[in-house]
Amino acid sequence: MRTDSPPLESLGFTSAQISLYNAVLRLHRATCAELAEALDGSPEPLSRELATLVKLGVVHEQGGEYLACHPATALGHLLADRLDRLAAESRRIDTVVGSIRDLIHQYDAGRDYQAGQFSVDLVGGADELYESVIGMAVQAPPLELLSVIPDRRTMNDFAHRYADQWIGAQRAGLLSTRNIIPVQTLEIPALREKLDQFQQAGARIRTLDTVPSWFLVAGTDAAGVPARWGGTLAESAYNFHLVRTSVVVAALRSLFDELWARPAPLPWPRRGDGMIQVLRLAAQGVSDEMIARQLGISVRTVRARFADAMAELGAQSRFQAGAE
Repeated sequence: MRTDSPPLESLGFTSAQISLYNAVLRLHRATCAELAEALDGSPEPLSRELATLVKLGVVHEQGGEYLACHPATALGHLLADRLDRLAAESRRIDTVVGSIRDLIHQYDAGRDYQAGQFSVDLVGGADELYESVIGMAVQAPPLELLSVIPDRRTMNDFAHRYADQWIGAQRAGLLSTRNIIPVQTLEIPALREKLDQFQQAGARIRTLDTVPSWFLVAGTDAAGVPARWGGTLAESAYNFHLVRTSVVVAALRSLFDELWARPAPLPWPRRGDGMIQVLRLAAQGVSDEMIARQLGISVRTVRARFADAMAELGAQSRFQAGAE
């Protein structure tokens, strides 16, 4: 009767090792000669297989005798090791999958470059800008929109004329936005209320002391750039170029990601998340003094928020509070 266990092959056992392991289990304790006799084999090759089983941790060797370990313990260790390796392989596969989009962008950019396909349309007027974004969102929701706004006048127009339209689109699931704005524009009347509503709808907003130029990225296929790089929309009467070229879209997306890594969140609590703000900034290596400047609060308040977070989370250190 066959007593081998084929599933053990998935743990790296050969057929000979499976047969030998089963013999050790049945005899429980035996010498190499006794195992060879039980298997009608030669002791010499058997000793090499026994050495492998000992190395795998499923058999112990004591004074020339071989003793089977309990299968639940021995095979459990092998299974755990295999699962760890599978998890590591899965993480490597996830990394590769995550990089496919960037590789596709490079492919599209190369194809466009060789074919000379550089689609550029001149768009004029603020109404046309906001309506074109909503139009693209309606065609392929949710549209991932990345926007960088460097000036006060554009933010003022946004607060008083166009914010409700984008807030509604964000709330309806048409838009998924990340926005970088100058910290100085937070003084604009009514802007704070609109930005709060925008965030509550799901938008993400960060501030930067100096923003290099206006531009936006709409999904993976379109980008808006000003008539003059480094300029603003307002100074060119809201005239801008809508570019549908992969190489330009990919370059502006990369620039946005670089800028996004630098700014701070909006410097006021949203839904009582003051503690979360200081923990997140600290996790980025920002000092207490810099956190205070970015959030517009005192260093004492920063440290008080750390203390509140540690007390609320039952953490013994800032690091533990950040992890929680």
